[in-house]
Amino acid sequence: MKIKCDFCKTEYTLSKIPATPVRCAICGHTWFVKTPSRRQVWCKFLAALCALIVVIIFSAVVIKKHQANKESKSPLVASIIKTELAPDGNGVNHFIVSGIVENHSDSIYSAPNILLFTYDEKGNQVNSAEQFNPPVTLLDAGARAGFVYTLRAPSLGVKKIVVKLGEFEK
Repeated sequence: MKIKCDFCKTEYTLSKIPATPVRCAICGHTWFVKTPSRRQVWCKFLAALCALIVVIIFSAVVIKKHQANKESKSPLVASIIKTELAPDGNGVNHFIVSGIVENHSDSIYSAPNILLFTYDEKGNQVNSAEQFNPPVTLLDAGARAGFVYTLRAPSLGVKKIVVKLGEFEK
C-alpha cells in the first residue's frame, strides 16, 4: 500500500497498515494512516471493468469494420443493371440479364467468369446457377465492361437474380 506525507508529499510503500502513527523520514511530520474504504476499492474495480468492456467493444467494432472494408474493397465488382423477360422459340420466358463488371483498383486485373444465380419465391433457395465468360479478358484500372446474358433456366418461380464473380466451387 502507498502512503504520502501530508506535509512534504514524500511517498512511502507499506506492506500493511500500521496501528501506530507514522513519522516522515524527511520532514519529521507525524500522522495516522487511514484504512482505505472499501468503496474506493469497488470504484476502482468498476472503473477497470468498464474500461475493459469498452476496450473489448471497441476492438470488436474495429475488427468488424476492417473485415467489412476488406470485403467491400474487392478490386472487381459485378452488378446487374436490368433484367427483362423474353420468350424462346417454344414460348417459354427466360431472363435477359444486363450488367457491368467494374475494376475499382489502380491495377489491371483479369476478369473472372461471371456467375448468375436465380432464387425461388422465398428468396433463399437457388433455382439455377449459370456461369459464362466475361466480355473482356482484362480490365484496366478504373475500367468497366458491360455484359448481356440470357439465362437458360426458365423464369418460372424466380424471385431474385444475383451476380457474382469467380468459378463454381467443385
